[in-house]
Amino acid sequence: MNRRAFIAGLGGAVVWPAVARAQQTERVRRIGVLMPGTADDAEYQARMAAFLQGLQQLGWTEGRNMRIDARWGARNINDARQYAAELVTLAPDVILATGSATTGSLLQATSTVQSCL
Repeated sequence: MNRRAFIAGLGGAVVWPAVARAQQTERVRRIGVLMPGTADDAEYQARMAAFLQGLQQLGWTEGRNMRIDARWGARNINDARQYAAELVTLAPDVILATGSATTGSLLQATSTVQSCL
């Protein structure tokens, strides 16, 4: 083995553990989801599946670089308020809410939320 090949190989061995550590410390983003339907509602399950698929296409994987905190069954306005308050307390990076009752409850729960319609 020549000197250059040895040094190049040694350099790669030193860099690899540093790269592996950098990947392990990637920040896990929290995403709150507030759905007006129930967890067994086929329509809202399809919406959630499409949302997760879109995130995966963008490089987001649950358990690796993001975590989903979902709340279901917010058809009742009191439940919507409770679930919105729970999600705000968890301090997610972003919250997805669909429907006027869930969005309104979320906007009442915090003043730091910006609505994107």
